[in-house]
Amino acid sequence: MAPKLKLGFDNYAIRAFAWKAPQLLEYAASLNLDTVLLSDPDVYESTAEPYLKEIKSRADDLGVEIQVGMLSICPGSKMFDPRRGTAEEQLKLTIRIARTLGSSVARCVLGHVDDRKSNGGIEARIAETVRVLKNVRGNALDAGVKIAVENHAGDMQAWELITLIEEAGRDFVGATMDSGNATWGLEDPLHNLELLGSYAVTTGIRDSTVWETPDGGMLQWTAMGEGTVDWKRYFARFADLCPDTPVQLEIISGRPIPIPYLRDEFWDPYPKARHREFMRFAALAKRGSPKQPFTVAPGADTKSAEQEFQKAELERSVSYCKKVLGLGLK
Repeated sequence: MAPKLKLGFDNYAIRAFAWKAPQLLEYAASLNLDTVLLSDPDVYESTAEPYLKEIKSRADDLGVEIQVGMLSICPGSKMFDPRRGTAEEQLKLTIRIARTLGSSVARCVLGHVDDRKSNGGIEARIAETVRVLKNVRGNALDAGVKIAVENHAGDMQAWELITLIEEAGRDFVGATMDSGNATWGLEDPLHNLELLGSYAVTTGIRDSTVWETPDGGMLQWTAMGEGTVDWKRYFARFADLCPDTPVQLEIISGRPIPIPYLRDEFWDPYPKARHREFMRFAALAKRGSPKQPFTVAPGADTKSAEQEFQKAELERSVSYCKKVLGLGLK
């Protein structure tokens, strides 16, 4: 029997539309989805309570569960945006939004793979993030919201994210488990699931293709079912490890990412790399074949082309998840 898991999407999957929360909710409902992850604070026209309560009421009417998120909470990350306030201020606001919208989750990230090359390496950035998390523990517990830190853009491998969660406190911190970022982090998504599954309170799910190059490998994400991940096996195990966690599709297709692991200098930011885990990633590269990146046809309108492409990739993925994998409650 197919696992009965909630199915939704992260609004980043259709970022080219720049839709606000009401449009995203209507779109999720039109696809007969269970959930939506509003991972970008710019989707709100206001953070005032009356506006947020209107959003919550509309979501309830549509039968769509909202999860809430933001980006970096690590002050030392290249991704952190101080224009929005301190990390603590931004996270407290996200927790408040989550509480009002009925989200049990406040998704956030440390940063980007380049943070592994920063002063002190990823361990220093993890320590900074843990301090921020501990500073908002009371807010999260009072709101009944779990802060869900993502393995994001190659910043942390699963074991490093687990270290962060355990050091901050598992009573109020969990994981946003991203299968696509697992491959950017030199991991087989199935192994990433085994480690992070019991910590996961939300997700970012997409397929990946990795293939060998003279320098090592190339990664490109794909629509669901069009890469090399064994999704039937993945979700059978997912249902065992985190059956109440939504499957949030974050489709980011057509973007090639070089991973030159045959260059000696590539490994400098990975001083504690686990070689057996990497070999599972390398096996993906041996099975994969090259994909063409997304390009806009000459003379075409770039914005319209991106919108059409992103929408098609997401909707094809939703169809695959429903029809082939049996995901979704509706």
